[in-house]
Amino acid sequence: MNPNSIALQVSTVKTSTLHLFRRSIDLSSSYSGGKIHCTEAKRLSLNLTRSPYAPRKLLGQRFVSPKFTSHFERENTREDSITPTPDVERSKFDDVLSILKSANSIIPHVVLASTVLALVYPPSFTWFTTRFYAPALGFLMFAVGVNLSPKDFLEAIRRPEVIAAGYAGQFIIKPILGYIFGSIAVSILNLPNSLGAGIMLVSCVSGAQLSNYATFLTDPPMAPLSIVMTSLSTATAVFVTPTLSLLLIGKKLPVDVIGMMSSIMQIVVAPIAAGLLLNRFLPSICAAVQPFLPPLSVLVTALCVGSPLAINIDAVISPFGVAVLLLIFGFHASAFIAGYGLSGLVFRKVDDVKALQRTISYQTGMQSSLLALALANRFFQDPLVGVPPAISVVLMSLMGFALVLLWSHKPSQH
Repeated sequence: MNPNSIALQVSTVKTSTLHLFRRSIDLSSSYSGGKIHCTEAKRLSLNLTRSPYAPRKLLGQRFVSPKFTSHFERENTREDSITPTPDVERSKFDDVLSILKSANSIIPHVVLASTVLALVYPPSFTWFTTRFYAPALGFLMFAVGVNLSPKDFLEAIRRPEVIAAGYAGQFIIKPILGYIFGSIAVSILNLPNSLGAGIMLVSCVSGAQLSNYATFLTDPPMAPLSIVMTSLSTATAVFVTPTLSLLLIGKKLPVDVIGMMSSIMQIVVAPIAAGLLLNRFLPSICAAVQPFLPPLSVLVTALCVGSPLAINIDAVISPFGVAVLLLIFGFHASAFIAGYGLSGLVFRKVDDVKALQRTISYQTGMQSSLLALALANRFFQDPLVGVPPAISVVLMSLMGFALVLLWSHKPSQH
């Protein structure tokens, strides 16, 4: 080939290459979108590599200047930092859901705050009268039900020895402790007989639905077992409570069978069944409402604790209030400890012994003090009989949720 022709071709390639690079630089300064930079650069590079005068070694290489590349990266970085990506938005949404779902962790603090508020300013809770208690407790049971399945209850029923232990704690250990502390009130502290009868009356009633919720907050897998225990003690209380009251107090208190069964249906069976059905057949709706249940449960729990204290504030600050407060505290503390310790001895070889101990401790230490208060107001002429149940409603809740605070922060032990 003629040397002059070769030189001419090389010169043409150089001129074309320099012209294309200048165009790319001009484009980088005239366009603001990174997508346009990239498109133009690829087109120019493709035209260059397709040129009949392009050297073979340039084929397949990215023919973009360093200056153009750095400008393109800076533009993209700026846009990415301004425009929120779906991942960032989802992360913020997940953070909100996490905050809502973790609301249960502050229940003990809220219970304490509601107690102080009820003492300082009772009208803040007196509007929440006893007619709201059943719907409120039913809502808490619904909140538990949406997180469970029928299989959980079937597995709970298959542990009759544990159910029997919880029942014994409720109707054997607790009445014995009630008789002991009631006798101390009358024989040692020389308090009126009506106050001793009130302490014994508290020990005769069935388990509290709040014990189910406390178990759910501490050991969620044990919640069905706790619910079965409470339902059984409530169903049989129509026969057991009058018998115990006759043995301990000397007066047989008739318990409304229809009213008790209606209470079980309203507070336990129907709400839990609704939660289970929602979880099973409408999972999308269930997933939508679940994040809002914990904060609402915190509010409902605070009302269930503050209202009885505010309504019965006169009984709490009565001349015998401090003495009865100490006796009721000792009664509940002994019941919590007895339930925990004795179940640990009985089920010491079971894998989930610690969870069982906590569950049975709640069952033994927490009872339906509102039922005892209703019985005291209805069947006893002396108003002092209602003082221990009124104080028990508050102390039982405070002590139970204090244990929730203690046990829910411990590592799981099985």
